[in-house]
Amino acid sequence: MRTISTPNAPAAIGPYSQAQISGNYLFTSGQIPLVPGTMDMVTGPIEAQAEQVLKNLSAVLATAGTGWDRVVKTTVFLTDLADFAAFNAAYEKALGAAKPARSTVQVAALPRGAKVEIELIAEV
Repeated sequence: MRTISTPNAPAAIGPYSQAQISGNYLFTSGQIPLVPGTMDMVTGPIEAQAEQVLKNLSAVLATAGTGWDRVVKTTVFLTDLADFAAFNAAYEKALGAAKPARSTVQVAALPRGAKVEIELIAEV
């Protein structure tokens, strides 16, 4: 196993890593809309939060030497499924032609009051 860490994504806010490579797969921890470096939370609409989360995950993917075209599965946690359509628009814009398998679930709350958290599995 190999730990992945990049300053271009937020540092872990607990006892975990940004991601791990095991075999030919990358497993990321959930990312919330924190800005790397400052660790400030992006607030505002779901689109702005989703954009930051996807940027964070892009940085982790790049550090691991892979990209969205190699993502096998994402899991999306939303605090309000009423944001589903707006989230989908931001997600599709960021992923382009990539269409990984995905689960989306509503949760009661996320760390630091985030509206969205995403984790993923990708081939490396």
